[in-house]
Amino acid sequence: MSKMNCRILIVDDQEDILTAGRIFLKQHFSHVRTEINPQKLPDLLLKEPYDVILLDMNYTAGATSSREGLELLQKILEVDPQAVVVMMTAYGDIDLAVQALKLGAMDFVVKPWHNEKLLATMISACKLKESTNEVQNLRSKQQQLSQVLNQAGVELIGNSPAMQRVYQTLEKVAATDANVLILGENGTGKEVAARLLHRLSLRAKEVFIPVDLGAVTETLFESELFGHVKGAFTDAKEDRAGRFEVASGGTLFLDEIGNLSLPLQAKLLTALQSRQVTPVGSNRPRPVNIRLVSATNMPLYEMVKQGRFRQDLLYRINTVEIQLPPLRERKEDIQPLAEHFLASFSKKYQKPNLKLDKQVLQKLMGYSWPGNIRELEHTMERAVIMSEPGKLLPSDVYLAEPSAGASVSLDVEPTLGNVEKTLVQQALLKHNGNITHASKELGITRTALYRRIEKHGL
Repeated sequence: MSKMNCRILIVDDQEDILTAGRIFLKQHFSHVRTEINPQKLPDLLLKEPYDVILLDMNYTAGATSSREGLELLQKILEVDPQAVVVMMTAYGDIDLAVQALKLGAMDFVVKPWHNEKLLATMISACKLKESTNEVQNLRSKQQQLSQVLNQAGVELIGNSPAMQRVYQTLEKVAATDANVLILGENGTGKEVAARLLHRLSLRAKEVFIPVDLGAVTETLFESELFGHVKGAFTDAKEDRAGRFEVASGGTLFLDEIGNLSLPLQAKLLTALQSRQVTPVGSNRPRPVNIRLVSATNMPLYEMVKQGRFRQDLLYRINTVEIQLPPLRERKEDIQPLAEHFLASFSKKYQKPNLKLDKQVLQKLMGYSWPGNIRELEHTMERAVIMSEPGKLLPSDVYLAEPSAGASVSLDVEPTLGNVEKTLVQQALLKHNGNITHASKELGITRTALYRRIEKHGL
């Protein structure tokens, strides 16, 4: 019979009890140690870890109050709050058992014990310790993973006065659980600011869960955010936690919140007010503990006047409001941002020694950046790809700036090349130079789009 991998410590002032316990339990568990002197217990726990401690409640000759055992139990839990302790005594007093359990004991056995009862209790205790260790390991891994993920894209770059105001607000609000609304045009770094806020907060070791509400359909909204139970609808083959539950303890980031319809706004408001969610197909609400950060590029205050956004929801999500300035209003930040992206993409594409010379910088500074930081990032990535080794030229920097109301005309000879050039131009103009979005619209890869830009001299 294989032994269960479990380290057990038996503490009792009677040698015969220790011997009997060791001989019996050694048949079933990998490691069994005994200790007759209870005063050595704290030092033993510091020197060597044990999965389960079988602890006597009386040590002074003639003692029946179990006070010593309860005091030892408290000392054990001070050294190791996760310790699994089973108490034993010759006096089967229910009140003492309840008192020990309230103090943190896992279970209670009476001497002289029945071997089957003792074995079942110790197996349960070992399994409990194993589960506790697994939970701790998972929590540790989750915290480490969260830290790694939260490091990605949490750097707001720039020292302009406008950005200094943003930093000051983030620092003030980070230590609170206040709901934050981040406003700004597309590409200004709203999610980056939200991640930085989370990293600076008291919830930094917990998860940051982003949700793009613009991509969540009306029919899937409740399932995505609040979860569902098995059988709630055709494809619900198992219970699934929603984003609110997954984010509980951490930060929930609702991006593009201005895209929600009024009915969905009402459902979101109910969840935020009650601090609980009810999964689809269930009638039991579940409490959630989140820090809410929302973002949008839409004019919410105008939308409230027009009846397109609930005023009570706006009040709920914007305890503190942060306005991210567009890049054209903080041009002094273009150079450090460009240098940051240049260094990153030079490493990615293995093109060292690329530098941002005066001519390239002048070209970047003269552009209005309608796509903001995101457009600058894509521009620098393309420039690095198109550059020759060790040299970044102004011609490597593609800027697609349309004039007001500009459009691309098809009034040219309808050759295949002209049509392709026109479609590429239209996609780039529509998405403010965003290569990722333009390539998705055209149905081609980013690399294929870069080739066509180069081919047509765009």
